[in-house]
Amino acid sequence: MSDDALSPLSRLRLRVHFLLDSGGVGSRAARLVHGALMTLVILSVGAVILESDPDHAARFGPIFRIVEYVAVAAFSVEYALRIWSAPDHTLYAGMRPAQARLAFLFSASALIDLIAIAPIYLSVFVAADLRILLFLRLARFFKLARYSPGIRSIFAVLDAERKALAASGIVLFGVVLFMATAMHVVEHDAQPEAFRSIPASMWWAIQTIATVGYGDVVPQTPAGRVIAAISMVMGFVMLGLPVGIVATAFAEEIHRREFVVTWSMVAKAPLFSTLDASAIAEIMRYLRAQSLPAGALVVRRGEPAHSMYFIAAGEVEVELPSGPVRLGEGQFFGEIALLRKTRRTANVRAATPIKLLILDAFDLHVFTQRNPEIGRHIEAVAASRSEFRPTVREGDLTQAEIDPRDIPPREVAP
Repeated sequence: MSDDALSPLSRLRLRVHFLLDSGGVGSRAARLVHGALMTLVILSVGAVILESDPDHAARFGPIFRIVEYVAVAAFSVEYALRIWSAPDHTLYAGMRPAQARLAFLFSASALIDLIAIAPIYLSVFVAADLRILLFLRLARFFKLARYSPGIRSIFAVLDAERKALAASGIVLFGVVLFMATAMHVVEHDAQPEAFRSIPASMWWAIQTIATVGYGDVVPQTPAGRVIAAISMVMGFVMLGLPVGIVATAFAEEIHRREFVVTWSMVAKAPLFSTLDASAIAEIMRYLRAQSLPAGALVVRRGEPAHSMYFIAAGEVEVELPSGPVRLGEGQFFGEIALLRKTRRTANVRAATPIKLLILDAFDLHVFTQRNPEIGRHIEAVAASRSEFRPTVREGDLTQAEIDPRDIPPREVAP
């Protein structure tokens, strides 16, 4: 159904869903809403932490209560609006409105939203201070996962690797159990109180394998010391296992995101528009990313050309004699000066915060050597753009970088 066919109430509900669940992409209003909610989460969690100190509670108690009431009011409105706009969520597409809202109510994010506002409402019916519900109030910290892509990535990694993490936990428990049993057998006579049973020995095994080593229980027999040494070494191995699983999975998650961005960027760049999937995958191996703030100088006039650039996000401004020219996402610059080995004849600055994909000269040379047809294609595109056309804005700065005096004769050109 088109937007024109929607009723005013349906359009309003869709707008609410966009503001709350778009992630702030492409909308200043959505970014403001998400920023305000994140600020309230941080302030409310900070107030709970500071309120646990009696001196701070006595001095700033009214401020803490104001922060709490404002946060709960805002989170309550957000919770109600999310329930109302649930039918527009892509996860519940195809469901009837009542079914979509019911499915949302039992989702993990909705349960966190409910826990975030529950304490103050429970205090109305239960004669207890809010501090008794301290853990419930601190649970709103997890609301940040909804607004932070990085935190969402971590949760996604933990969910994807839950079986491997569970398996490593089982193995770790087995090591603790085995070492505790061995220590109980060899140290029971020497220290009947400390190692009186396997459960009692597990305290020693856990702190030893975790490499904490409080020193409250130590082996006294030679056999016990051997077991302790083995436990310490096993601790390094076992604790490194889940860390390695999470680190590898997180790196793969980031790589997948970068892969999608890079693939789509390269595929739509005019220079590579005719390449097939295998050629795009090949060139992606050589690209490196760089993020720069607004105002940063990307290319300086007069410097040698060492790289060509693709704009993955943001805009750059080319300072041409005829006036500045802006290039945006999906556009590129620098390949002709790179191929012809000329110097830059224009400054390029980041007009907004930008993310660039950079292909160095050596990597371009290797890539074209391995793919001669693509190399000839790049040469053909470069040759077609060798004339200076300041009014053409097809995404290639290097039209302004070519000075005919800098181009060697054709027969001696590399």
